[in-house]
Amino acid sequence: MADAYPEIQEAVRQAAAQGRALAIRAGGSKDFYGGETRGERLDVNALCGIVAYEPRELVLTTKAATPLAEIETLLAAQGQMLAFEPPHYGAAATLGGTLACGFSGPCRAYAGAARDFVLGLSLIDGQGEHLHFGGRVMKNVAGYDVSRFAVGSLGVLGVFTEISLKVLPRPRHEITLQFEMDEARAIEALNRWARQPLPLSASSFHEGLLAVRLSGAESALHAARAQLGGEVLEHGAEFWQRLKEHDTPFFAQAPLWRLALPSTTPPLDLPGRQWLEWGGGLRWLATDMPAAEIFAAAQARGGHATLFRGAGAQRFQPLAPALLSLHRRLKAVFDPAGIFNRGRLYPDF
Repeated sequence: MADAYPEIQEAVRQAAAQGRALAIRAGGSKDFYGGETRGERLDVNALCGIVAYEPRELVLTTKAATPLAEIETLLAAQGQMLAFEPPHYGAAATLGGTLACGFSGPCRAYAGAARDFVLGLSLIDGQGEHLHFGGRVMKNVAGYDVSRFAVGSLGVLGVFTEISLKVLPRPRHEITLQFEMDEARAIEALNRWARQPLPLSASSFHEGLLAVRLSGAESALHAARAQLGGEVLEHGAEFWQRLKEHDTPFFAQAPLWRLALPSTTPPLDLPGRQWLEWGGGLRWLATDMPAAEIFAAAQARGGHATLFRGAGAQRFQPLAPALLSLHRRLKAVFDPAGIFNRGRLYPDF
């Protein structure tokens, strides 16, 4: 409700004046991600509700603490979906928390990342000002870059209040094909298929099994299946749902690392168990390797690593000096007193 804005703004102003840290929290389903947040809890659950939905325009505007489940139910009734297929990781998941973490689901490599679908975003900054960036229509690009870099910032720039998103129609048909092959062949196949006009929408490789999802018109799926071969995986929708929500024993392991790498990167010769997604661009790694060695391995291969689950002082890839300087300048502009989510993204933020 709109009445929640002044209350949150006043709480922020008081905290800034007193130098008190605030830990932004709504559903709490992503509390495991990032560093341990220091400070007094700032409850933002009052920022809940659909603001506007235009199915014909494929645009949804909602308050940040609106549950993901509520949003997806609303869209499904119109045959539409959040195109970045966000994971929930819990029944209390909200849109704002998901975007603050920058989480995207199995379709990320084929449909785009969460930030690619943000048209506009409003937030309360560290001085209690309510700022608005972007708009509610796809042609409005004012402030577009701010809306994009705020996604994935883990709340260190401000309190998300309202978000406008582009949504997409749900695919009419989907099938999942499964193949037995080793990791090197799977990576080669995924990159070769990605260069072809195939209706790919998700991919997974784990322990000798490659699975790919095809989405679209029935005729396109039949043609793709005839070209690719493989066996149809029964209950394919359930497979991708479990993968999206990490509802398998593999993802319960800790430490669990997430490595974002060029999709053509050869198999990683690293100790531990792995699971590949996003056409080879995402490598999940369950290992006890020292963090410094994992960061170095990812950087050497042109990517970066994140400690997704587990304890560790350094959870995100160390930043190059120029990039670290840019992050600090952005933090100083949006949160000059440094009150928001201290320690969640980097220890000195």
